Amino acid sequence: MINTMDKKSKSNKQFLLEYAGLSFQMLSLIGLAVYAGYYFDKWIKIEFPLFVWLLPLIAIIGMIIKVIKDTSKK
Repeated sequence: MINTMDKKSKSNKQFLLEYAGLSFQMLSLIGLAVYAGYYFDKWIKIEFPLFVWLLPLIAIIGMIIKVIKDTSKK
């Protein structure tokens, strides 16, 4: 019974590390998308912050698709 608990504990730790890495990827991708959107809006000289809204939205949709694909395999 102890051996089963160790295997379960390892798998839980592995899942925790995997999802922690995924959350770090999401945060960094959203931050990068906002920065790139700000830069593109400034470069194109648009009054309305189109790319500041559009690029993070695309990044979030892409990450949701990635999470769905990754979790559906398990």
